[in-house]
Amino acid sequence: MAQANKRLADLGLEIPSLPPVVANYAPFVVDRDVVYISGQLSVDANGGVKGAVGVDVDVEMAEYAAKLCGLNLLAQFQDACDGDLDRVEQIIKLNGFVQSGPDFSDIPKVINGCSDLMVDVFGDKGKHARAAVGVYRLPLGFSVEVDATIRIKQ
Repeated sequence: MAQANKRLADLGLEIPSLPPVVANYAPFVVDRDVVYISGQLSVDANGGVKGAVGVDVDVEMAEYAAKLCGLNLLAQFQDACDGDLDRVEQIIKLNGFVQSGPDFSDIPKVINGCSDLMVDVFGDKGKHARAAVGVYRLPLGFSVEVDATIRIKQ
């Protein structure tokens, strides 16, 4: 079993099916050994996590929402790597967006749900630069969106 897949299994996690593209964009673009992954929402088979964090959603649920984004990113990584997550050489950067209520400011803690997953799955290769931004609204009302830039083996 591939190392990344073993770590996922050890964590009791599965990579979801690829989420549908909901607008006019590519889910990822490969430029030589760098892959740019479009923003992945906090969606899962049960509908996901929607609403403003600090109003409709508490911090713990928002961290889980960011983890869902991470799992959806992994689905895209896998597709970009022709099914082999061990081709990921480095998670370069994550950009996290949190639909935040007017008084919510613990945005970095929320995005840790995705960041922690990347390190859990890829070890040192999962450590990355990051932005964590609070926004008024996200597409389709989801609570969290995260995009990624990764380097892969050719």
